[in-house]
Amino acid sequence: MKRDASVSIAKAFAIILMVIGHAEYPGLLTSCLYTFHMPLFFITAGYFFGRRQAENPWEFCRRRIRGLYLPMVRWSLVWLLLHNLFHHIGILNEVYGNWEKGVTHPYTLKESVSRCVQIFTSMAGYDEFLAGAFWFFRGLLVASILFLVLFRLIDSRSKRLEEWHIAAIICLGAVAFTAAHIWFGFKIAVIPNGGWRETWGLFFFGCGLIYRRFEPAIGRSRLLAVACMLLICFAGTQHWSGMNNIGRYRDLWSLPLTGCAGFIAVHFISKAIARREGTLKRLLTFIGENTLYILVFHIISFKAVSALKIAAYGLDWRKIGCHMVIHDFNDDHFWILYSIAGVALPLLGLTAAKKLRRIAAARLKPESVAEA
Repeated sequence: MKRDASVSIAKAFAIILMVIGHAEYPGLLTSCLYTFHMPLFFITAGYFFGRRQAENPWEFCRRRIRGLYLPMVRWSLVWLLLHNLFHHIGILNEVYGNWEKGVTHPYTLKESVSRCVQIFTSMAGYDEFLAGAFWFFRGLLVASILFLVLFRLIDSRSKRLEEWHIAAIICLGAVAFTAAHIWFGFKIAVIPNGGWRETWGLFFFGCGLIYRRFEPAIGRSRLLAVACMLLICFAGTQHWSGMNNIGRYRDLWSLPLTGCAGFIAVHFISKAIARREGTLKRLLTFIGENTLYILVFHIISFKAVSALKIAAYGLDWRKIGCHMVIHDFNDDHFWILYSIAGVALPLLGLTAAKKLRRIAAARLKPESVAEA
């Protein structure tokens, strides 16, 4: 039986759209993709959840910790250790680096230790400039484990409910909680930024399970996919919100609508690509299976393009510290180079690292045999 690559391809589209959004394309495209590109990740994660995972909670949590918590801690510590070095060579600086009241000054030992503790204890405290997308690790970890707990709790009370019924109850609860969140203005103190994204992550994780249940009925409809694409375009013209750290009442209906519509459209396209063998399928599958490295390294990869832009326009070298890209002349086409570099450079680095490991292993193998 051939492995269905459509979900991996959908993840590839999601990470590519994220990189394009961070490249700050100055047009309707960015407004459109921000309404659905992050929900794609949560929906694809929930797509694979079911009673089988709920019946093995410790294995599910172990895999989530290994796949989300440990990479986040590892790479956050790397950026923390390199923070002052990046300041020394100018990649980060206080002249052009500050963004939305962010702080880019060199860290003292006390600040470094404080951030290190926050990385381990709350998955926060990392450098927000080079690890600007790391909130996703925390968001998906919290959302998926909370979904597991709620699923088991509801399922234990009524075994007659189908999986998608339980997911629908959880999704409705997430929307209701968000409404209360907005109305009362409270924040979840134990989660950085108040838990907005984690709550929406819980919702979209459940949507993935529901979609899988009804995929035979809706996943093959070209008319529905086109309608979803048109909806996304309309949402972009209206500047509807994505999964950000603020909440408005409009989000209670607009974000579920655009998030689900975006996934339906993207997954329809992904399935069409997956049905045909070829370079495009292999490339997108490879990207979708290695989204972690793009998430971690795409912002630092942008700096290579920023250096080119500085040379092309004769800009101040310190502008390489702009977050996430250089904002001067942002109506040019450098966003294309930023997008290509943000996807390609991390994957080229990964491929090179794997090749070096194979070469090193091949050289060590004869020595090990000889010693034996």
